[in-house]
Amino acid sequence: MDLEMFLNDAPGELVTIRGSDPVLGEWEHKAFVPNNLSADMPDLTPPTYLAVSEARAALAALDATGRQLPNPTLLRMPTLRREAQSTSALEGTYAPLSEVFTADDEDPATAELVEILNYVRMANAGFARVADGWPISLTMLSELQGILMTSTPLEAQSGRLRDGQVVIGRRDDVASIRFPVEAARFVPSPGGLLLEGGVRDLVDWMRADHRRTIDPVVAAAMSHYQFETLHPFRDGNGRVGRFLIVLHLQSTGVLTEPTLTVSPWFEARRREYYDRLLGVSTGNDWDAYVRFFAQGLQQAADNTRREMVALVAVQAELREVVRASHLRADSAHALVDLAVANPTFTVRKVEADLGVSYGRANKLVGQLVELGILDVVDAAAYKRRFFAPRVLRVLTRTTA
Repeated sequence: MDLEMFLNDAPGELVTIRGSDPVLGEWEHKAFVPNNLSADMPDLTPPTYLAVSEARAALAALDATGRQLPNPTLLRMPTLRREAQSTSALEGTYAPLSEVFTADDEDPATAELVEILNYVRMANAGFARVADGWPISLTMLSELQGILMTSTPLEAQSGRLRDGQVVIGRRDDVASIRFPVEAARFVPSPGGLLLEGGVRDLVDWMRADHRRTIDPVVAAAMSHYQFETLHPFRDGNGRVGRFLIVLHLQSTGVLTEPTLTVSPWFEARRREYYDRLLGVSTGNDWDAYVRFFAQGLQQAADNTRREMVALVAVQAELREVVRASHLRADSAHALVDLAVANPTFTVRKVEADLGVSYGRANKLVGQLVELGILDVVDAAAYKRRFFAPRVLRVLTRTTA
């Protein structure tokens, strides 16, 4: 890490760390430990206040649209799979969006899909905790990170704060043979009590009521910066941190239904995203970071709302196809709703969710296939999975 980039007003301190490389020998360097977050907003310029205001308006419009739906949770799963794909791509785990939407969540076909679908499981667990009134805590964060890393090579080291040193990225201006800590783009807090104290202070800050002094969008930006800068886990920090943006907005009441995909926008601007985070640490540049973050939330809310409206329109169109057919059973309309809420599904899921017999579920699926509402992912597969092509087309549009 280039220590000269840290200015005198950097919101933290550089602490000495030491170690030994098996090839290069002993080394000594510095790690950055951020100050605790303030109880007041950082100094922001008028353009940033305007960006924050526009983000609040976009989030309010998204929430209002969700409130108007008969079942606001209907679109949560499609939204989560899009978010899972983008947030994982930011960390180098990539799978095509169409594969993510049609993947078997009980038996993912690749290691990449395992990690991506783990994110969906983690998010559902986190949303359920907050909806049940659980406060965001160190225990909750550790539990969520453990879910994220299930069945991955780092599972044994997960579900708890890291106890060792990690480094982030690689500088563009270093020779190929350097100590990793010197070649890193950023070196976060060392593990141990210092890190644990920082994370506990962060979750205490997130639980506090800052509504009189800090706009919720700014508060989400501040907590996101702090989490990413502490980098508390061995892996998964970016994914957990971006999930916390939505969880924070849910816990503060900005979003009643956490249907928001933030990562596609950041993924499309990943270099600037990392630069803005680093700019706070090195030069106390909260203004540029908060403005970038607010612009991202505004675009994310607008894009999610458009997708929500498009999915509701498709739902209505598919229901109309059923009404125009010889089918009259309410279960046929319920199957349309299931197909909108679940990018792919099996007959067994139809049986369980609709509360009908397997034979009835299988017949219903077949009838909707005949109507062109549903199709099969792989007709030769032992466990056939079905999807609604018109729903998938909406979900795979690029909106970042």
